[in-house]
Amino acid sequence: MARVCMVTGKKPMVGNNVSHANNRTKRRFLPNLQNRKFWVESENRWVSMRITNAALRTIDKNGIDAVLAGMRADGQKI
Repeated sequence: MARVCMVTGKKPMVGNNVSHANNRTKRRFLPNLQNRKFWVESENRWVSMRITNAALRTIDKNGIDAVLAGMRADGQKI
């Protein structure tokens, strides 16, 4: 399964480990993904999502119904 947030679309970034001697090696910065289940009152069901902590804050702010409506408008199947 890809390490991609279902809401924000965040995925791993590539950067460098930098040692004290300024040697550089490639590394990946992974998104803070969490598996969460949300109760959607309007659909009377649970929705499982793999989301980042930033997306969790967005859901707290706007509500799960608004976030799901935006995802469906973008063409995602939930």
